Amino acid sequence: MALNLDFSFYNWDLISNFVLKGLYFSLMLTLIATVGGVLLGTLLALMRLSGQKWLQVPAVIYVNGMRSIPLVMVILWFFLLMPAIIGRPIGAELSAVITFVAFEAAYFSEIMRAGIQSVSRGQVFRNMLPVLLTQTIILFQDTSLVYAIGAYDMLKGFEVAGKNFGRPIEAYLAAAVLYFVMCYALSWSVKRLHQKIAIVR
Repeated sequence: MALNLDFSFYNWDLISNFVLKGLYFSLMLTLIATVGGVLLGTLLALMRLSGQKWLQVPAVIYVNGMRSIPLVMVILWFFLLMPAIIGRPIGAELSAVITFVAFEAAYFSEIMRAGIQSVSRGQVFRNMLPVLLTQTIILFQDTSLVYAIGAYDMLKGFEVAGKNFGRPIEAYLAAAVLYFVMCYALSWSVKRLHQKIAIVR
């Protein structure tokens, strides 16, 4: 069965009117979640390494709990339950930011803890950098999950364009290609960085 793709769908109007807004949110969400996740994750890692049970136990429960739940479930739970708790809606974008920071902190915590335990203090950041960047790439891919609560990310931009022009196949195909190109380029850059760090050692 022929797909009958309409290649005229791929034009600057698609990018400027639909994709750029979503791409901006996806990149900002990635940046904020990375910075916030690293900061909170470092705190959690230090709590686990403190030797104090009253600090270790809550950190262990938090990290293991978050790592045992799919991200999309955390997003949905927070978006649906928090308004009932605080008595007012939060909004999809703010919900996405809070849940991504909280979720990613659990993963960054393990990276920071492993790095701190394995190398001397002066080498910690250099050795952890490739792993941190790899987790950030995974984080960027995961931003597409905010579609579940209606946040306008890059995937949502393609989806809206596909609906507006009646070309959903072309829209999702373009989204897949763009995600692949961006993530592959970033992964290749991290690999090269890891090789350079290995040479410096």
